[in-house]
Amino acid sequence: MLSWAITFLIIALIAGVLGFTAAAGTAAWIAKILFLVFIVLFIISLISGRRATPL
Repeated sequence: MLSWAITFLIIALIAGVLGFTAAAGTAAWIAKILFLVFIVLFIISLISGRRATPL
């Protein structure tokens, strides 16, 4: 999930440098949404806390 967010962020930066403002805005928006989903899932996984099963 985080790798997709970083990928879309890089796409947004490259599109912004090249002048494709609509594509840059869309890619940045997608990156922001994916990052927020990643943070929410990360916090949920921290709260639920997987415990190792004893051997």
